[in-house]
Amino acid sequence: MKALTDVQVEYALKTTHSRWRLEGKFIRRDFVFKNFVEAWGFMNSVALLAESMDHHPNWDNVYNQVTIRLSTHDADGLTEKDFQLAGAIDSVLP
Repeated sequence: MKALTDVQVEYALKTTHSRWRLEGKFIRRDFVFKNFVEAWGFMNSVALLAESMDHHPNWDNVYNQVTIRLSTHDADGLTEKDFQLAGAIDSVLP
């Protein structure tokens, strides 16, 4: 899979994925939930999506906070796959 150009990434972040931000070769979004159980439930939902799409996030979890970073390591940058997973992640939020 070919990496997107800077212009393509910028456009995607300004339009469809405005809650995500560029962080080096990743797009990142931070999530805050009411408690650990809610955060864990979200992570479970994302894990199932990621597995079904065969594209897995880098993430961190501290109590009620989840940080997700997406990048396509094989392409050494961002691809359409990252933005597809970002959209799917956004769709599981309450």
